Amino acid sequence: MTQRVHFDDLETRSDTARAEHLAQALPAQIEQAQGLSGYGDRLAGVDAGAVRDLADLAKLPVLRKSDLGRAQASDMPFGGMTTRKPSAFAYVFQSPGPIYEPGAMDHDWFRLGRFLHAAGITEGDIVQNCFGYHLTPAGAMFESGARAVGATVLPAGTGQTELQVTAAHDVGSTAYAGTPDYLKVILDKADEMGVTLGFTKAAVSGGALFPSLRSAYADRGISCLQCYATADLGNIAYESPAMEGLILDEHVIVEIVTPGTGDPVPEGEVGEVVVTTLNRDYPLIRFATGDLSAFMPGQSACGRTNKRIKGWMGRADQTTKVKGMFVRPEQVAAFVARHEEVAKARVVITRSGDQDAMTVLVETDASVADAYVTAVADILKLKAAVELVAPGSLPRDGLVIEDQRSYD
Repeated sequence: MTQRVHFDDLETRSDTARAEHLAQALPAQIEQAQGLSGYGDRLAGVDAGAVRDLADLAKLPVLRKSDLGRAQASDMPFGGMTTRKPSAFAYVFQSPGPIYEPGAMDHDWFRLGRFLHAAGITEGDIVQNCFGYHLTPAGAMFESGARAVGATVLPAGTGQTELQVTAAHDVGSTAYAGTPDYLKVILDKADEMGVTLGFTKAAVSGGALFPSLRSAYADRGISCLQCYATADLGNIAYESPAMEGLILDEHVIVEIVTPGTGDPVPEGEVGEVVVTTLNRDYPLIRFATGDLSAFMPGQSACGRTNKRIKGWMGRADQTTKVKGMFVRPEQVAAFVARHEEVAKARVVITRSGDQDAMTVLVETDASVADAYVTAVADILKLKAAVELVAPGSLPRDGLVIEDQRSYD
């Protein structure tokens, strides 16, 4: 059968059409969240109808994983943040923490179908799903996506590589879903066993897809694309055959903010990925992923018109222990906020002799470093050297705490 180019018409909307949809969907989602006990006072006093675009959204507080944990501790299992009772969901998952996430069997509830479609997986394919099915949601997420594109699923899970090879050969698996590196383990084992496998497509996530690995798969005739998804949010962004960054899913709103704050960074700068879902069952508003990325300019050559991000660029939680005390990105943000003439700051941690040393680089037009020493000690709870640097000189790489210590 001939596969349509795009999953649906949403992928090729104009910027105007996407903004008009957001202006309707976002107020409804805010209002939905306000009616949930788990949000408590977090959205109290917010006029949901006035939150119609990204600028309005940026005024709302950021929701963090730790907030979910606290809410769930007092109201198991979902912290009062879902619109269905736990028994009304098809799944209850447990991620490390533990944090509990809901899941449903409704059509493409996790929105992975859009990614699998972009990866060329369709009716007639047999997907060997090597994501875990035990407690965590990845296996069910990718199975749901496979169903959305009409593919058959072999629920292989992880491990037992020889059995994986045998099953892939016997049932004729044509597509792989799993972490980027495990497919190579299966292929190498197949070579060792003298078995020829029929994989031509791979949809991967949950780890780094290194160019050398993608190239190795291509040499075997396997097209490998990746997506960025989480247990809480489902699909956030995905690769298309153009392989130029990750295109945002059509049912999430993504912001890139300065770590430790909710303040959007200038276009193109690295910051923390913050996501608002349009999932009516589980409305997460400004949920901080803890991952770093950056928006890319322009649109994908594949014809999909939504924004793109560069992919995973590190962790935003740069909390570091210095002299027995934790220094957190939120503290650095508080220092910057206290001084309107300071554009940016970065804490650099080194070793001097056998002791930790801390220097705070302050990006400002000011000329007297001593003016900031007291504020640094007050906010960071540690004494540090202060060095003034010219505006625009600090890298826009998302780092606010740079640990240069070596223990070799």
